[in-house]
Amino acid sequence: MPGRMNLQQQFESGVAHHQAGRLAEAEQMYRQVLAQQPDHMGALHLLGVLAEQIGRLPEAVDLIGRAIQLVPDSAELHYNLANALKNMGRFDEAIASYRQAIRLKPDLAEAYNNLGNVLRETERLDEAVATFHEAIRLKPDLAEAHNNLGSALKIIGHLDEAIASFREATRLKADYTDAHSNLVYALPLHPGYDAKMIQDELRRWNQQHADPLRKFVRPHSNNRDPDRRLRIGYVSPDFRDHVVGHNALPLLREHDHGLMEIFCYANMRGPDALTKQIRSHADTWRNISRLSDSRAADLIRQDGIDILVDLTLHTANNRLLIFAYKPAPVQVTYLGYCGSTGLETMDYRLSDPHLDPSDSDLSVYSERTIHLPETYWCYSPACPTPEPSPPPALTTGTITFGCLNSFAKVSPALDLWMEILRIVPRSRLIIHSSPGTHLEAVRERFAARGISPQRLELLGRQSRPEYVRTYERIDIALDPFPWGGGITTCDALWMGVPVVSLNGRTAVGRGGASILANIGIPELIARTPEQYVRIAADLAKDLPRLAELRRTLRLRMQKSPLMDAPRFARNIEAAYRQMWRNWCAQGR
Repeated sequence: MPGRMNLQQQFESGVAHHQAGRLAEAEQMYRQVLAQQPDHMGALHLLGVLAEQIGRLPEAVDLIGRAIQLVPDSAELHYNLANALKNMGRFDEAIASYRQAIRLKPDLAEAYNNLGNVLRETERLDEAVATFHEAIRLKPDLAEAHNNLGSALKIIGHLDEAIASFREATRLKADYTDAHSNLVYALPLHPGYDAKMIQDELRRWNQQHADPLRKFVRPHSNNRDPDRRLRIGYVSPDFRDHVVGHNALPLLREHDHGLMEIFCYANMRGPDALTKQIRSHADTWRNISRLSDSRAADLIRQDGIDILVDLTLHTANNRLLIFAYKPAPVQVTYLGYCGSTGLETMDYRLSDPHLDPSDSDLSVYSERTIHLPETYWCYSPACPTPEPSPPPALTTGTITFGCLNSFAKVSPALDLWMEILRIVPRSRLIIHSSPGTHLEAVRERFAARGISPQRLELLGRQSRPEYVRTYERIDIALDPFPWGGGITTCDALWMGVPVVSLNGRTAVGRGGASILANIGIPELIARTPEQYVRIAADLAKDLPRLAELRRTLRLRMQKSPLMDAPRFARNIEAAYRQMWRNWCAQGR
């Protein structure tokens, strides 16, 4: 019996270490238990949970699976196995394991919540929404379920309900920074929110989450030589096959490493082929995915970073609270989207003359705006692309409009697009959306306006080559609003498809204006909804003009600032140098 007690004490010690976050010590204790009793269910299970926490997913699946063989009717075991399977991307197996956990424990709200996440990831959105609602019914104060419901509702364009769900999540859990960021990110999509209203929510985000960390901000001892080689740190979860990763690559590739030493702080677990390319252009690579905000800030300070650059803003997996600790003397936000973080500790934001023109109100940003001289973006195609083909209307005799942006951006623009289809006889519209009953509602809206649903083509998720090929079937791309396209707009133009854009009330609503101005076709930029419809309709009638644009747009792109990566990098570096000199001057 004394030996058995010793085994139990070791297990309990492992649990205590695990609960306190001392994972290495917990793992040691669990392994000691298993060395003595290989079929110890508790040690197998919790060592599997620990392995999942630190990213050793195949090991986690194996360990928890062995525990299930010992106790097959444990809902907790099936739930934790499902979590590991979900994180491995084995979604069908994860769904089966979550459902088994629910069968064993029908009131397990957390299982419904995580099942909803997998259903959302696999584009089974109607099921996902219903599953989140069931989680909330079982546990109305489960803030995570409200947040995840909001994300699913946003995908299908139900923006009012999505915003309400994000607000409820933040009400239930005051320190829920991710839900509050999701709320901030959703507001510019909704036509009912202007820049001032967005600024107010950003201010609340800062007060709620960042202000309590100001007491940890310390002075910086960086050498104030204004002309020395600078240490630039980039923070992102998207150094991977992601629009931000592809857009950051040309800049990182063209940096002058004689003038600037480049550090990348990657908030991600699994690298891919693009990660390897990006990493090859960094002088130093740090994976911070398992570091707390405070520990990551300490690492950045120890690295002596002079200028720390956020590439995420309030998009998914952001690490904005690292910036709240002010680990670098100069901090700037860029690229995730042209907006504001709301952080008082973020010194600058990058923009360009078109996203924030001279008459725009820069007081809606908490940061000081630095205008790059030409363009906010540096474009490079994300995959091999065919040469632009002639306009499909020359063959079909029918104009095809299209928008391949996310449906969250598309849904506010549908009424205006219906007007374009009404004016242009027999024209068609291709839009992108995950499948679901929300699309039936879209078809019904078109039918109510006298537009046959057969004129509407709805595309689900596509591979990147399939997405590129879709532009071969589109004559004219329609930029969404109030949040316009960025790289998606560049993709269309690269494939020879002209884009009609409505100049918006916020910087993210002026992305099309920036891109079109930079390639020299400002005549496709509308100032009013009526002008937007007229430009699209007039262009649809002018097949020679469409053919000429199809033939020349790629060359325009190649000759424009949008694709001059060395020039773009020099402009960014000049902006960094000016920021640095401003800080050096403050210390004199």
